[in-house]
Amino acid sequence: MSDEGKAAEPTLSRRRLFAVSAAVGSSLGLGSATAALASAPVAPPPPPHGAAGHPPIVPFYGPHQAGIADPQQRHTYFAAFDCVAKTRADLIALMQSWTAAAARLTAGAPVATAAGAYDAQKPIVDSGEAVGLSPARLTITFGFGAGLFTTKDGTDRYGLAAQRPAAFVDLPRFPGEQLIDGKTGGDLSVQACADDPQVAFHAVRQLSRLAAGTAQLRWVQAGFMPDAKPGETPRNLMGFKDGTQATTDLGTFVWGGSEAPRWMQGGTYLVARRIRVALEHWDQMNVGFQEQTFGRHKGSGAPIGRAHERDPLPLDATDKDGNPVISENAHVRLGNAATNNGMQILRRGYSYNDGVNFVAERWPPWHQGMEYDAGLLFVCYQRDPRTGFIPMFDRMSKFDMLNQFATHTGGGLFAVPRGVAPGEYLGQALFE
Repeated sequence: MSDEGKAAEPTLSRRRLFAVSAAVGSSLGLGSATAALASAPVAPPPPPHGAAGHPPIVPFYGPHQAGIADPQQRHTYFAAFDCVAKTRADLIALMQSWTAAAARLTAGAPVATAAGAYDAQKPIVDSGEAVGLSPARLTITFGFGAGLFTTKDGTDRYGLAAQRPAAFVDLPRFPGEQLIDGKTGGDLSVQACADDPQVAFHAVRQLSRLAAGTAQLRWVQAGFMPDAKPGETPRNLMGFKDGTQATTDLGTFVWGGSEAPRWMQGGTYLVARRIRVALEHWDQMNVGFQEQTFGRHKGSGAPIGRAHERDPLPLDATDKDGNPVISENAHVRLGNAATNNGMQILRRGYSYNDGVNFVAERWPPWHQGMEYDAGLLFVCYQRDPRTGFIPMFDRMSKFDMLNQFATHTGGGLFAVPRGVAPGEYLGQALFE
């Protein structure tokens, strides 16, 4: 189109706007941003639950990171980053920046006091989409991937290889998984959880902006859970109550103790798995088959052969023909502590729905050339993955009836350091 047909440009042209943006951006360093965040005061917290409808704030500082043992929020935004920092000092600056920002965000404040007071000649300090929203019990949980200690080619980029705990092993390849490289791994993990999805997304968005030049997003996954009534177990996308059995002995099964290096004492190990469920196939199965697959009744959530959801599993019960009431390859049997040497994990999963894919196959008839990209963002915490998730899932990946419908497509294992005290930054005992 010729210049004659164009509308007149505004006073500040796009060309000039880009030039100004580049000049301003080049003058901003991570160190200066860190200093500004670290010195910025945290806004007073909103009223407690019941006053003006605000839910409580979950404290950021403490002996353990928040978002692990706290009551589960309804939404999550999970992000994994590749670290591109050139030096350990750059990495420390990022941790200082993230710590200060997370403390402010979880308190219901923007990442810096200038948010809301916009200057047309400067980049935004806070993107602003959470202004006026409740903090919605926001928690931000950080993890370190194996690549922070040693890259795949054996390079110790930041001098941290000797600090890698013995329990921090690489996940093995499991039967049936179809991991997508762009949705697997990462040097850093950030999980934001909140009762408002925009609050959770906003938190990761700000942390990603602060990481520019030091860490870049590798993969993200949003997740949700239904607003179940108090005391009721929420249902997953397969229609079954999900999370009935959960460990409460965190000291034994979740938090690192004297066996761990100092920076992991009070920390834990996070396993995240993106599990696509073939809902279009599952929906064609009769209810009896679905119940045998899970080992629970679909309506009540009770174990097969029992009446109430929280009744113990009758693992030794048999029917009139001598067959186990709960099948040998039922999901709940293979995941139960009694069949895993007493080991327990803290499960904190979410459903996800990323739309549908249209495929060429038209068979079976119910397929209609469509499949959901939906399922479970499985998240669990444990003291040692060598005795927790790895042996448990190794058995499940080989024998679980649910494998007919579930495919693991991504995720990772991350070391979640202990909590942060005021005046500290995330992972300080590791980096210093």
